Amino acid sequence: MIKSTIPEFYAQSPQLKKLGEAIANSEKITHVKGLVGSSQSFVIAESFKNTTKAYLWILRDKEEAAYYLNDLEHLLGDRDVLFYPGSYRRPYQIEETDNANVLLRAEVLNRINSQKKPAIIVTYPDALFEKVVTRKELNKNTLKIKLGDTLSLDFLNEVLFEYQFQRVDFVTEPGEFAVRGGILDVFSFSNDEPYRIEFFGDEVDSIRTFDVETQLSTQQVKKITIIPNVENKFLQETRESFLKYISPNTVVFVNDMEVLHERIESFFSKAKEAFSTIKSELTHAKPQELFINSELLEKQLQDFCLVTFQSAAVDASNTTIIFKTKPQPSFSKKFDLLIANLNENEANGYTNYLLCSTEEQAKRFHDIFD
Repeated sequence: MIKSTIPEFYAQSPQLKKLGEAIANSEKITHVKGLVGSSQSFVIAESFKNTTKAYLWILRDKEEAAYYLNDLEHLLGDRDVLFYPGSYRRPYQIEETDNANVLLRAEVLNRINSQKKPAIIVTYPDALFEKVVTRKELNKNTLKIKLGDTLSLDFLNEVLFEYQFQRVDFVTEPGEFAVRGGILDVFSFSNDEPYRIEFFGDEVDSIRTFDVETQLSTQQVKKITIIPNVENKFLQETRESFLKYISPNTVVFVNDMEVLHERIESFFSKAKEAFSTIKSELTHAKPQELFINSELLEKQLQDFCLVTFQSAAVDASNTTIIFKTKPQPSFSKKFDLLIANLNENEANGYTNYLLCSTEEQAKRFHDIFD
């Protein structure tokens, strides 16, 4: 009930209507103030339901991004909510690349390229700091396969080696493939499960996803895309800022503009320092070819409809929307204080809603209040 009742309150609020108008009119900058905690998630989720535009929500760091990602997945479902993380920890330390994060980044790029319904992309400065391959380069390095296609296993073998996939006995992680008779198992960087492609001669007879642990099929599919590790820093493809990759109609939400610029500039300074100390026979791309700095970020953000969540003073010429939410007081497990606060709220005309993560937790509250 709560998941429908509370969103309705926000949907009917004049503030959300004003935000919707600002987004519909593609106003350059809108300031939203007075939102606390998950109230931001409710506002973004409800406004997203009433637009055909994609959203990019930039949080302060990975932990905050994960918190709000969880909110949005509960409110909207995970089909329309994507997480765009950073792929590695330190510039030029390619061995520290996190394959799971590379997979998530590739899924986002693939979703943007696929022309499917726009989604909400949740991210943070570390992820935006890294440039991505251009749409043209990604298309050039994408292999599309569908049922009924005529393809030889030898051809696919060559393409996958070109994509720097590794041939193994059993596929366990992205970037691997295996061939057994007329069956090709391949783990693309564009999907969170590997594909099993069965051939009848040179014809694609069936395509299924399968579970890495059990090796059992999970779902039949009609067409797939196979893309390589798009974060491989030794590839020489042209790269661009993620803000240049997404649609110019995207609405960008920023929780803290100052933190965003500070972190991007700090990362770029560290990248320049790391580049200057590299001792390797391999040729490495320069920092400006792989990463963005705060100056470029500020310039590119000006091309979008921008919504900021901040309590600091703002430009009076821009639209400002004020909510009046307050954080819940801390009761330090003293239920008598909690009950007193709930009674005070009710006396002041408020309706109390308690959100519990499990049924057991809800039952405990019922027992306490009874």
